[in-house]
Order: sequence, then structure tokens, then C-alpha cells
Amino acid sequence: DTTAALRAIEVSSEVLLMAKNNVDGVYDADPAKNRNARKFDKLTYMEALNLRLEVMDSMALTLCLENKLPIIVFDPQAAQSIERAVMGEQIGTIVSNG
Repeated sequence: DTTAALRAIEVSSEVLLMAKNNVDGVYDADPAKNRNARKFDKLTYMEALNLRLEVMDSMALTLCLENKLPIIVFDPQAAQSIERAVMGEQIGTIVSNG
């Protein structure tokens, strides 16, 4: 995660696409273990850090925070997910300043 964040910052990316297999965003609990897990559509960096959500490692999340690099967490197996994210469609969870 940290390597991806560093590279995205280095090349001045507008967003970091974080593909997670079989997970369509960030949840408050593991949806595979908890049927009542709640998915976040949007989340701030600080909320992700304070809630200790396992979006990505804390160093990568902090780098994105410091560089104001939004993160889109999504399932790459979903139909046309990368194309939809690139076109600006709301998919997965967006982690940003708010």
C-alpha cells in the first residue's frame, strides 16, 4: 500500500485506485464475517485512521492524507469497475479530506 501511495504521489496522480478482491468498499466490520457490517460510501482519512479501519496500512493512509490524494476502494471483479472509477462514477468507498 505504501509503495502504491508513494508512486501515485510521485507521478502527481489525481486519485489512488485501491482494488480489493471480493470487497466493494470499506466496511465498519468484515462483511464476510458480519452480515450487519455497514459499508461507507465516503470516509475521511482521519475517520479511517481513528476507527482503525483496515483500508490500507497507516503509513500509506497518512501519505495520502498529507498529499491530499483521494483513494477509491473498490472490487476489481465488479463489472467495468476500473472504467467506472476513471469516469468518475461513484463506486466503492472514497477516502478523502471530506
